Amino acid sequence: MCAALGAFAIVSSGLAPSAVAADVQSQQWYLDAMDATGMWKVSTGKGVKVAVIDSGVNPETSSLKGQVLGDEVPKSVAYHATKDFNGHGTSVAELIAGTGAGGGLKGVAPGAKVVPYRIRLDGLKDKAETKKTPEAAEAIKAAADTDAKIINMSFGSPYLYPDEEAAIKYAQSKGKLMFASVGNEAEKKNDIGYPAAYPYVVGVAAADENGRVGKFSEHGEYVDLAAPGLKVPVWCDATFRAYCDEAGTSFASAIASASAALIWSAHPNWTANQVLRTLIDTAGRTWTKQERSNYVGYGMVRPRKVLENSKINPGSPSADPLSLENGKGVTGATTPPSPSAPASSQAPKDTSGGADATAASTSNSSDGNTQLYVILGAVLVVAIGGGAFAVARKRRTA
Repeated sequence: MCAALGAFAIVSSGLAPSAVAADVQSQQWYLDAMDATGMWKVSTGKGVKVAVIDSGVNPETSSLKGQVLGDEVPKSVAYHATKDFNGHGTSVAELIAGTGAGGGLKGVAPGAKVVPYRIRLDGLKDKAETKKTPEAAEAIKAAADTDAKIINMSFGSPYLYPDEEAAIKYAQSKGKLMFASVGNEAEKKNDIGYPAAYPYVVGVAAADENGRVGKFSEHGEYVDLAAPGLKVPVWCDATFRAYCDEAGTSFASAIASASAALIWSAHPNWTANQVLRTLIDTAGRTWTKQERSNYVGYGMVRPRKVLENSKINPGSPSADPLSLENGKGVTGATTPPSPSAPASSQAPKDTSGGADATAASTSNSSDGNTQLYVILGAVLVVAIGGGAFAVARKRRTA
């Protein structure tokens, strides 16, 4: 996981792993910023299932009890789906659908359910266990054949894998809405990140409570949206005894997925294209919705703006809102010469020509939002550094 900025909910070793201090919820600044309480009066994400393809999900944390549908994971990819080896997948799941019970994290879409998938990522040391653990492509394809509407992929690689790309296309053909973290290595290589850069995947960048993009958040043509991803409380490790303040695009992807779940729950007859289009149309920005930034994409997710407008036009159910990006693809894609090839790729340059990426917040906006995100531009502004993840088959959590 990311380098922790500080543990604040340390639990005595004499207590159950799921016992955590209620203070963790006070650290979830983005819930107030997004007006979660107001949104939950309209939608909690009920009826929407989110496939979390990650390090596995622990269904026994206080916040996830009753929220994880482990029995719905296809048997072909079910190996240790409910055994999280590093805490990352469980954190992502709680950010999406945590109930907040027992003082745990409150998810942005607490009425949604999570379907867990465990894939080969850094941290799996045992060769036999790694061999039994599915590849990302297998999990994506399997999730596509379920009734989960959303697939969250908070992992990445600088390489384009044909089997993974094929699985993504298959999932898109099944009507799934897919979100992925863009990566945390902008300060080092700023490689193109996959699966975020595949067509039909929404690449999500990370921003802080002021709307500033994290200096670690990778940028390029594949960034589609931004979401809160700094100073986010998540599990410190797989002991599930403490939450830590961390930063990463993994968490931004989770919050974007949860935002989509809220909208889809309120509009169950919409397609993935319509849910995504309304997220894009209402995203916080100061430029026109037809333009995008290489740092924040089309802006900061604001699901509240969709939920509060009962007459919002979602557009054509079959028209891809990212048709331009998906049609031309991302320049500089790199395919691995071998599974153990060193990471290297050419990152695209920023073509947005915008000003600094900041955000204005207000407590008395005309629409009553507690804290309104207004992204003011597209050039990266340093916020808080985030740790990068190690690579396993050149895939890492982000």
